[in-house]
Amino acid sequence: MQPSETTVDPAEIAKFEAMAAEWWDPQGKFKPLHMLNPCRLSYITSQIAAQFERDLAGPAPFSGLRILDIGCGGGLLSEPMARLGAKVVGADAAARNIPVARIHAEQSGLDIDYRHVTAEALAADGEEFDAVLNMEVVEHVADPLAYLTACRQLLKAGGIQLCSTLNRNPKSYLMAIVGAEHVMRWLPKGTHEWSKFITPDELFELLSQSGMHPVDRKGFVFNPLLWSWSLSDRDLSVNYVTASVKPA
Repeated sequence: MQPSETTVDPAEIAKFEAMAAEWWDPQGKFKPLHMLNPCRLSYITSQIAAQFERDLAGPAPFSGLRILDIGCGGGLLSEPMARLGAKVVGADAAARNIPVARIHAEQSGLDIDYRHVTAEALAADGEEFDAVLNMEVVEHVADPLAYLTACRQLLKAGGIQLCSTLNRNPKSYLMAIVGAEHVMRWLPKGTHEWSKFITPDELFELLSQSGMHPVDRKGFVFNPLLWSWSLSDRDLSVNYVTASVKPA
């Protein structure tokens, strides 16, 4: 049972349910995520490895770690975490995403615990994780602080949260909405609401208010000439990612 109090926005969930079957099509509606995924994974794995002193070059470096991929979609992040040896729970408030993720994991020979559930419901059940992957979700919820507080509750002391979202400025409007939705048509029109975008300083403040200790932030920068993404210490103008730790 999900609690009556939830930060889920039904209109946002409906958008992603309509696209559920296309999660694993690299040329489909989730093409931007497929393109961004190697860059996201590089940041995620390096931060988790540093936090728990794991050697990414070794076998199953995340063995013994329990990781939550909240807003897992079709499992684009859950599957790599499982391959690194982690025990993974993939959670999504959009019901239609879960069977898509389960089927693909089975076809890939991976054991991933996918659930149609909210962060608040998991926290109410007393679930605990070493790491929470909270990627491209916070800009879609109704109450970002309440949502991030639930994510903090889901972490063990000393656990790490990786949270990415979109900055709010004229450039992000042009790139993420005009460019991605209207010009390139990578995403259906209306996927994002610019007013829900969050600046890096705002996100750091929200994370702090939720009880987390922000420790790092980087930009995801798209190069249209190389047609690839890279991490940047300076350019957080559109897509960016943060790392925060739950105090012991």
